[in-house]
Amino acid sequence: MLNLPLKTIDGADATLADYAGRVLLVVNVASKCGLTPQYAGLQALYERYHDRGLEILGFPANNFMGQEPGTDDEIATFCDANYHVTFPLFSKISVKGDDIHPLYAAITTQPEPIGGDVQWNFQKYVVDRQGKLAAKFLPMVTPDDAALVAKVEELLGA
Repeated sequence: MLNLPLKTIDGADATLADYAGRVLLVVNVASKCGLTPQYAGLQALYERYHDRGLEILGFPANNFMGQEPGTDDEIATFCDANYHVTFPLFSKISVKGDDIHPLYAAITTQPEPIGGDVQWNFQKYVVDRQGKLAAKFLPMVTPDDAALVAKVEELLGA
């Protein structure tokens, strides 16, 4: 999973291995969803814990009712203008179906409670410093949820 090829939202090559030794929060995001305001909470979480080793990785996806129709440039502009997002965003991918991105195929084929289909936009996966999936949080769980924050703090060694 760590070495699967990714593209940043500006087209650069990347992998999760680029974030080795950090705690990751992997989130499929969308700009036109009722949950889109979670971008603000994700940014706040990033600002609070980034210096301690947290990376939030946003993966725009258009799998749910066409709620991420934009191009990578449009998505990046939206995120900057509306939520001042500074955490890494990646090129738009698919998180389910026949064209599922290999990263999400690797995640969703894990045993429950982590595996299983992505339910909706803003599903969150926590990856520990060793690159192992450690937790899944469903879309309605906000970035400031006590259980999510506690998991992040646990993995950061708070």
